[in-house]
Amino acid sequence: MSRSLASVVAGFRDLRVVVVGDAMLDSYLHGTASRLSREAPVPIVSLERREDVPGGAGNTAVNVRSLGAHAELVSIVGTDPEGERLCEVLAARGVGTRGIVKAPQVTTLAKHRIVAGDQMLVRFDTGAAADLDDRVEETLERRLVELASDADAIIVSDYGYGVLAPRIVEALRALQEASPRVLVADARDLRRYRRTGVTAVKPNYAEAVRLLGEPEERDPRLRAAQVGVRGDRILDLCGARMAAVTLDTEGSILFERGRPAYRTYARPASHSRAAGAGDTFVSALALALAGGATGPEATEIASAAAAVVVSKNGTAACAAFELEEYVLATARRIESPEQLAERLGSYREQGRRIVFTNGCFDILHRGHITYLNRAKALGDVLVVGINADESVRRLKGDGRPVNGLEDRAQVLAALSCVDHVVPFEEDTPERLIRLVRPHVFVKGGDYTRETLPEARLVESLGGTVQILPYVEDRSTTGIIERLRHVPHEVDAEAAARGRSRGRSRAGRRSRRDRSEAVRE
Repeated sequence: MSRSLASVVAGFRDLRVVVVGDAMLDSYLHGTASRLSREAPVPIVSLERREDVPGGAGNTAVNVRSLGAHAELVSIVGTDPEGERLCEVLAARGVGTRGIVKAPQVTTLAKHRIVAGDQMLVRFDTGAAADLDDRVEETLERRLVELASDADAIIVSDYGYGVLAPRIVEALRALQEASPRVLVADARDLRRYRRTGVTAVKPNYAEAVRLLGEPEERDPRLRAAQVGVRGDRILDLCGARMAAVTLDTEGSILFERGRPAYRTYARPASHSRAAGAGDTFVSALALALAGGATGPEATEIASAAAAVVVSKNGTAACAAFELEEYVLATARRIESPEQLAERLGSYREQGRRIVFTNGCFDILHRGHITYLNRAKALGDVLVVGINADESVRRLKGDGRPVNGLEDRAQVLAALSCVDHVVPFEEDTPERLIRLVRPHVFVKGGDYTRETLPEARLVESLGGTVQILPYVEDRSTTGIIERLRHVPHEVDAEAAARGRSRGRSRAGRRSRRDRSEAVRE
């Protein structure tokens, strides 16, 4: 991921989003099951706790808020206990509820799941599609128009339960005509939004092939090929500028008018009952587009947010810091001081403890890895300054480094304990220390605080100094010295093996000659 993506994610907090659609309550009844019922071959679950979270359009709004933006939900609930509970859990998660209309004739949608351990045993649903009268529709339309007046983006979350009545769809069209903004639609029938001025649509694979009037491929690996050549058709049917088709474990494909298709790939994740990844995807997609990202950038961000949620259980949301970590984890090598300052600023806002160390790390060995793991344990984020090639040469002499900067940085970045690798040209890391302002500065070897040149600078910046001992008999210089003697030993061993193979070949020829003589 590039620096621009991290910048887009950081800008989510300045955005205002309205989500309009079918909100529902996702209820999880957790318990344990240790025996079967005598009445039927079913487990008996002893309930221990209940967890209520927003689902459907409610989950989309929660994801918008969790990603750092301001979220308002426009929807309809009943005056029943489920409706009251849904409003409570939305407010508890920071979602604005001014746009929620409470209608006595409506039964709030709710999905109840019984879970024993990590296994969902059964789900039962209550509520039905909303049958709205003119008064309720008028109220809903008015609240949508009021809240959308200063919104940067509108997200449609249409599950087909009636909130997006024709009158509300027409209101969206009028809003876009009067003041165009990012409008992203996630709906079971996207053709309903063809004339609304929609920016992007997010069908899943099943919705995309249903839109195209084609059968579903059973093999997930063939699905990308099936829809990959039909991007223009999907865009025409939806009237959108772009379409992001999600393919579950196969990632997603972005289609834009006049541009080649763009593919993202999902990382393998183990999950037993993840729900709502599509809501997370559309939330992050809309936020990224509203923040000025290109289509591919927005799709990469949306895919990253969905990947975070897929690793969780139940109906979940992606937090801003989780998305930032996921995005930044794929770009651990820092190219500029400005890029480093941006990331460290985000860490400081989150209250995270920054650890800094530096070195040549020419031939990475067990001593280095032990040292870096100990350094990471002193805080939350480990930044490693690495000497550039000329700097190593001045410090270590001709013939060093053995490995160039790019190789050394790539190996360091592959270690899970290392969060960021930053090269520097100088002989000392003082410039980097002033930029990083670490909470802890770590050095290895026989240094003391008094003999460490950087100690006074670190402490003047509010940090502390920690000296870690090197692992005995583990040093790059020692490894190089041993390697200097290896060629002679290797040559002798190779010669011995060659003589042995020669004798073996001669023996085989002798046996073959004797066999041929016998046959003759």
